[in-house]
Amino acid sequence: MARPRGVEDAVILQAAARVMGRVGPTGLTLAAVAREVGLVPGTLVQRFGSKRGLLLALADRSAKEAGGAAGRVRDAGTSALDALAALTSRNLAGMDTPESFAHHLAFLCTDLTDPQLYERALAVHRAQRRAIEELLAEAADAGGLRAGTDVAALAGTVQAITAGAGLAWAVERRGTLAQRLRRELDAVLLAHLPPRHPHGPEE
Repeated sequence: MARPRGVEDAVILQAAARVMGRVGPTGLTLAAVAREVGLVPGTLVQRFGSKRGLLLALADRSAKEAGGAAGRVRDAGTSALDALAALTSRNLAGMDTPESFAHHLAFLCTDLTDPQLYERALAVHRAQRRAIEELLAEAADAGGLRAGTDVAALAGTVQAITAGAGLAWAVERRGTLAQRLRRELDAVLLAHLPPRHPHGPEE
């Protein structure tokens, strides 16, 4: 019989994401993550091999979660556009202070220069794009967007403004990230709403 694993990998990876937001690339160590979940560093070495192994596992988990994101934010009775607003906030979860945003951004810069991490970052990016497009297509089918809206192009714009809004918010430091994201999303969607919704998506 296999030995009980104790703390599940998912819990460790969630802890790694929290530590990442607090301390950035230089402060993220196996020891710091182990302290977060009450384990000894040797346990993480056995599970992941190294800090790099932990980061690869975290990236794999992020890609997997991004693939089903549209379904997870979809609640009964919620419009597709409201679900889209929830999704954009979810994609920046854990970055609710300018400092944590900066730390996660620093890790993204590392991802862009490391071939294995970049491969996974690209997978996350593409999965998020598909989830956004899925919700926009649903909104279009339900009449929530103007007829003829180029859903694929709009999905690219929504993804771009999500990243841009986060950076602008971290620099300007006014309001919350969720508020900034919703304001920018509403502004982008406004031109694509049918005439019966002249004032944008309902808050």
